Amino acid sequence: IAFYENVKKGLITPAVVSEFLRVEGGRLSASGGDYYYEVRDRFNSAKDPLDFLFLSRSCFNGLIRFNRDGLYNVPFGRKPERFSRSYITKICNQVKWISRHLRGNDDWTIACMDFGDAISEAGPADLIYCDPPYVGRHVDYFDSWSEDNEIQLSKALRRSGGRFILSTWLGNRFRKNRCVEEIWSGLRMVTREHFYHVGAKETNRNSMTEALITNCETPIRNDQTIRDQGQMELFQTPVASAG
Repeated sequence: IAFYENVKKGLITPAVVSEFLRVEGGRLSASGGDYYYEVRDRFNSAKDPLDFLFLSRSCFNGLIRFNRDGLYNVPFGRKPERFSRSYITKICNQVKWISRHLRGNDDWTIACMDFGDAISEAGPADLIYCDPPYVGRHVDYFDSWSEDNEIQLSKALRRSGGRFILSTWLGNRFRKNRCVEEIWSGLRMVTREHFYHVGAKETNRNSMTEALITNCETPIRNDQTIRDQGQMELFQTPVASAG
């Protein structure tokens, strides 16, 4: 949030980012990668948004993860030469793009709050997009998303009276997400097959059928209504992708 707020205020600009990553990237390269952990300790102490940008672009697989104490704990991505001139230019272009959208939009608010409180502020004309941790997937994290959380989210969205879209997983070759049928029945769903590259071991990197669940009409051709039963056939044939 601090990063985006500083972009919006003009404190973080492409020029600022370019100089910061040039200097810090040089130190990372000279240290063979050890400097990454100095920056990580510095960020966990001071929470500087530029340090966060550095970490998110040089850590393992671009993960953003915190431990129980709120400390960023992702290891180094093993690429000391990460911040090449071309890569810094790419990041600066991203900052330029987002600053163009943030600056001049004073009605945009970025906040950290309970999802129930955030949804309660929405009105019938609003579009709510929810991307919670995938239920039944992140069991190794201390704050894993439970079925009770999923039920609370479903109730809050249905009570809101507004349009909403939810990201979740439908299944993989090992199992299916039964919460789709049990909690989100009666709503529209669009599915896509996605391959994950994040697993530490290649054997843990598998394809998964993901889903967007919504109470809105969608222009995508595999839009369908979720029933209480009968979703298993989705795992027996490939899911069509949109044109």
